[in-house]
Amino acid sequence: MRVPVRLVPLTAVTAASALLTGCFSATGADGAADEGKRIRVAHMLPPRSGLSPLSDDAFKLSRWSTAETLVKLNPEGDAKPALATEWKRSGKSWTFTIREGVTFHDGTKLTGDAVVNSLTRAATASPKPRILDGVELTAKADGDTVTVTTAVEDPLVPQRLSSPQLSILAAKAYRGKTVNPVGAGTGPFELTKVNGTSSAALDRYDAYWGDKAKAPGIDVTFVPDGTARAAALRTGEADIVEAIPVSQAAVLDPDLITEVPMPRTNTLYLNTGKGVFKDASLRAAAREAVDAESIVKGVYEGRADVAEGLLGPALPWAAELRSTVKRAKAGDPSGKSITIGTFTDRAELPEVAATLQQQLQKAGFKVKLDVREYANIESDALAGEFDAFILSRATVLDSGDPAAYLYSDFASDGSFNIAQLADDKVDAALKKASDTAAGDARRKAVIEAEAAVLGTDAAVPMLHERVIQGDAAGVVGAAHDPRERELVTTATYVK
Repeated sequence: MRVPVRLVPLTAVTAASALLTGCFSATGADGAADEGKRIRVAHMLPPRSGLSPLSDDAFKLSRWSTAETLVKLNPEGDAKPALATEWKRSGKSWTFTIREGVTFHDGTKLTGDAVVNSLTRAATASPKPRILDGVELTAKADGDTVTVTTAVEDPLVPQRLSSPQLSILAAKAYRGKTVNPVGAGTGPFELTKVNGTSSAALDRYDAYWGDKAKAPGIDVTFVPDGTARAAALRTGEADIVEAIPVSQAAVLDPDLITEVPMPRTNTLYLNTGKGVFKDASLRAAAREAVDAESIVKGVYEGRADVAEGLLGPALPWAAELRSTVKRAKAGDPSGKSITIGTFTDRAELPEVAATLQQQLQKAGFKVKLDVREYANIESDALAGEFDAFILSRATVLDSGDPAAYLYSDFASDGSFNIAQLADDKVDAALKKASDTAAGDARRKAVIEAEAAVLGTDAAVPMLHERVIQGDAAGVVGAAHDPRERELVTTATYVK
């Protein structure tokens, strides 16, 4: 479906363009022009922690191909070699063989001790990187191998070590409590300059252990304003643009934008612990009343995917494994009063709530909305104060695995159990998924757990969100990664 074109006022485009004038320059860190075309990137969010890999800033370092991890993930979420070439498991311990011939950008060699230094700093940080939340991890070097040991057996250790927050940096990056990644990575691009929260520059690292990068460098500008980012693509001031708003996508050349499925699902959680939706037949009535397709078309302008389950197209294996779910028959909701909560921090959710209110009222429910900022509503949602709650929820954590999300949201003792679900069948399926080794068997167990949850109607998945990325006409090989770990790779260049 083609989204109708909507024109942005010329004054808005002019003002947005002015914000970017002079921001994108084809120069290296020393100001000298490089041969070939540098890649100009407009990012949405500025650094929050000085580009420390122990924060969410790690994903920027990964997307610029400057910091690397021991392993990486393939599209299915399986661990593949990166700075480690192989690994083996023995109970609580995993031993990784470190790749030979790798140097950090400061010229020092990658060693087992360097790996242990980075992992230990992450494991003992306060707060810890979220991939290690609840995980006790120690690392020990022995020549060219590193043994990572956890307090309890963990089948996902390799996947955890793929998180950009566990990037391996040179010793010079660690000074006191701070971590400075400038000139300290192992990737094909060296971070050479950071200008606070405004810009950064990277140059090709010619001593990289893998394929040489095709582009001579990357010039990054942080542009929080969505109209300004879209204008940068329209005017040719940026080559790659992150997170173009839906409202701006409609006015851009469709050949310049790519919609990337995100591992994020917009879901209606139903309170199974008390109130109207303690009755399974009324949960079924609510599920049947939801018209997700109209929400996708009306609220998201067609730029989202109607949900078939909790896990969407960003996990390509989910649809292939999914089968029909047995559910309760719908009861009569006539005259039943419910309160739906959601929050304003994600701009679409209040509009989703208003649309759902109309749909559920049409089915016979009496519906009241409670919409606040997330910080002011989360505690009430977790305490079960609402009959229903609308949430945009990430379905995979940094490990690339959805089992942790399913457990936190739907296990009896889950830390984010907004649905107040306590179901023995669901708990058993979630435990099986969590305990199964990574690979095909785990994916099958995850889908079985999803089916168990859906069978209770504790959650009604409505849609899977997308992020819109802009690539200028001359850009070749930009990554479109649902996990937002890759953007500029060795294969990316500007013609």
